[in-house]
Amino acid sequence: MWKEIAPGKNRLVYLWGHLAATHDAMLPMLGLGERLHPELDAVFVKSPDKALAAPPAGAELKRIWEEIDAALAAGFAKLTPEEWLERHTAVSAEDFVKEPHRNRYAILLGRTVHLAYHFGQAILAK
Repeated sequence: MWKEIAPGKNRLVYLWGHLAATHDAMLPMLGLGERLHPELDAVFVKSPDKALAAPPAGAELKRIWEEIDAALAAGFAKLTPEEWLERHTAVSAEDFVKEPHRNRYAILLGRTVHLAYHFGQAILAK
């Protein structure tokens, strides 16, 4: 968990917290509710790794990840195929008319790529 993915690079704990924070941000963006852990941004989005001496780790980070994952899964299950193609909250109604590809599904695809990118980094820690 505290191992760097490469010398001088992010630690696994930072990647995990960063992914939890960005997934948490999907809840309001997809119209699924309020964020559960906005406090993660200060540590894992707005600050580089090692900026804070003791970020949440281990069991606490696992609990947070599982809580966010459960909320997203419950929200995803309620969305119809048509609702996936509706605009997300980070795009205005006016801009969505011009760019209908800026929908909820595009957010999910982008976050999936983001997750895969960091998963690839985590494999380097082996």
